[in-house]
Amino acid sequence: MAEHLASIFGTEKDRVNCPFYFKIGACRHGDRCSRLHNRPTISPTLLLSNMYQRPDMITPGVDAQGQPISPRTLQSHFEDFYEDIFEELGKFGEIETLNVCDNLADHMIGNVYVQFREEDQAAAALGALQGRFYSGRPIIADFSPVTDFREATCRQFEEESCNRGGYCNFMHVKMIGRELRRQLFGKFHNPRRRRKSRSRSRSRSPKPIRREREREKDRGSEHRSRDRRQDDEGGRGGRRRSRSPPSAREGSEERRARIEQWNREREGKI
Repeated sequence: MAEHLASIFGTEKDRVNCPFYFKIGACRHGDRCSRLHNRPTISPTLLLSNMYQRPDMITPGVDAQGQPISPRTLQSHFEDFYEDIFEELGKFGEIETLNVCDNLADHMIGNVYVQFREEDQAAAALGALQGRFYSGRPIIADFSPVTDFREATCRQFEEESCNRGGYCNFMHVKMIGRELRRQLFGKFHNPRRRRKSRSRSRSRSPKPIRREREREKDRGSEHRSRDRRQDDEGGRGGRRRSRSPPSAREGSEERRARIEQWNREREGKI
């Protein structure tokens, strides 16, 4: 029984716990939901409810003054907001994920999800956000049960095929430009890459040194072999020179014997 309850926890089959609150940290029924919303006491993820306010929130493509607003202006406004939030929350620790919902339903519109690397970093950020305001509105922050955004985001929206539009119950994450993402998240990830690259360079550096040492050893062995050859040749030449005197002595004795023999032959002839 316990295994069965654990297997269906947070799913549609779970009749006790709300699956939508478990997956996205928000429910359209709010406190009136017939199922339980298990609010975590600690989590690496914070939810800043309804924080982002689109300039064309009342009428799409039109600002509050009734003037038409271009998509480029909307994107620029959103990226300014994104950068402000990232810079402020990044003071409390490394941010792994920062998602802003582009949904239109009341329980999800403008929701900001920030996931820190450590839970204590999220707790520090939550404590610092209490009682603060942004753009004249109070910040409503709390821990969120969402830790895996793959289960929380709408896959059809990513494929541009969601037929529910802004009122989908799953996250429609608003995207930022690649350059801004590289600029913001690179602050946390680049130093790690540098350390890895340095460690790799340090681990790789002995190889050429070893190669040079091996080359020097080879050169030294070649020089030693040449020296040995020269010594051997010199030794052989020295031995030849040392042997030449005995050969000279033998030649002189032979000459004397021959001279004596010649004298005897002459005396015999005479």
